[in-house]
Amino acid sequence: MKGFRNLALAGAAATAVLAQECVNVLTPSYNAPQVAPGWQAQLVATGYKKPRTIHVDSKGALLVLDAAVGVYHVTFKDNGGTCLTVMESRILVNNTRLTHGMALSEDSKTLYASSVDQVLAWAYDAETGTVNAEPAVVIDNMANNDQTTRTLVMSKASRDRLVVSRGVDENFDIDALDASTGHAQVKAFDLSKSGNDPFDFNTDGKLLGWGIRNAVAVAEDPVTGNVWAMDNSIDDMTRNGVDIHDNNPGDELNLLGAVADEAEPGNYGYPRCFAVWDTIIPLNDSLKVGDQFSMEQNSTMNDTRCHSEYVAPRLTFQSHTSPVFLKFSNDGSQAFMSFRGSFNRPDPVGYALMAVEFSNGEPVARSDSTDALRSIMFNKDLNACPGQCFRPVGLAWDAQNRLFMTSDSTGEIYVLRQNDTMPTSTTPGTIVTGTAKPGVANSLGPSLGLGLAALVGACLLTF
Repeated sequence: MKGFRNLALAGAAATAVLAQECVNVLTPSYNAPQVAPGWQAQLVATGYKKPRTIHVDSKGALLVLDAAVGVYHVTFKDNGGTCLTVMESRILVNNTRLTHGMALSEDSKTLYASSVDQVLAWAYDAETGTVNAEPAVVIDNMANNDQTTRTLVMSKASRDRLVVSRGVDENFDIDALDASTGHAQVKAFDLSKSGNDPFDFNTDGKLLGWGIRNAVAVAEDPVTGNVWAMDNSIDDMTRNGVDIHDNNPGDELNLLGAVADEAEPGNYGYPRCFAVWDTIIPLNDSLKVGDQFSMEQNSTMNDTRCHSEYVAPRLTFQSHTSPVFLKFSNDGSQAFMSFRGSFNRPDPVGYALMAVEFSNGEPVARSDSTDALRSIMFNKDLNACPGQCFRPVGLAWDAQNRLFMTSDSTGEIYVLRQNDTMPTSTTPGTIVTGTAKPGVANSLGPSLGLGLAALVGACLLTF
């Protein structure tokens, strides 16, 4: 036992020394975030416009989709732990139409990215970090006026299947009642069957789920192959004429099933039915957290119909937290979720990277739970949000089990590492910081200049 204790102390000391010796450490321009016990986080790149989805390629390079800019190819000098320094950050794809979604084929030889109306594909060479000049249009006809993100997930359970989500045209989009419109849906496309003409989103592909208002956060469970989608629900909700929008409806985690499943795709309620978060609402006799409910109670549309005809979420979260990314741990035991944060309520909520514990392909928490989330990295003072805080979006694991995370509002990339999987309640998480001036890096753009803005001599802030 003493040997194990000495080993643990040595490991902790090595981590501390590494953090203290890490040079060119960047510091955010806002109050440093907090991290959970057992975790360490560090800001490693700045100067992007609106970084969204990220991927680590087969050679360890980080691909960053910067909305309205294109895709960057980023390489780091790896000094161990979270101590990474940008070696090169250069434009791989120059395309201002890209909005959010990006995926890599299983062999890393094809790069996919989405605009509001198309999914594009480039031949990608991970060895040289280059793409062919002109992309092919893989999927077309998915333009919307309101929700413009088109999340892309390459299935590992079903070869050559690309999962694509599409949101709605407005807050209450009546077109979503008709599956043929393609609104508020998640579909899978068999890329092995693509021909000279692109797929039409409305008429092609396999429907995995519909009645999902805006599924920006979509991921495949690595253990079961099930696809999960988190829904950003509506704004300005009323119930029988009473304003209940501050705390209803809840944002959702929905189980869509595996791409290969032959079952009929479920309808998850939108725009008729929504998930209860705050149960103190008009005309509530028995509704629990997560139950489907209707804005009106009449003979045509009511809670009973919502319960019997539509699929309820597996978990429900505080309204307006805005889930925008979902990433499972490699063993499927945790689902990491980026909550970008609210705008449609007086007191801000969200603005945090959170996690939900999974077991046997399901969340451990009950479906009516209000405490399923565990904070991983979060802002200390939500009153500073959204102007002076990070807003998490993209997540990607590397081969060392480090978690990269983008903050789109601040143009930053963080890296996180879990140093202790069983921390005591008093063990503080660590943000590695220094005396860098991010504004200088921003003036240089996302390139080698990122590291020059930092001054030598890092210190540790623990919370």
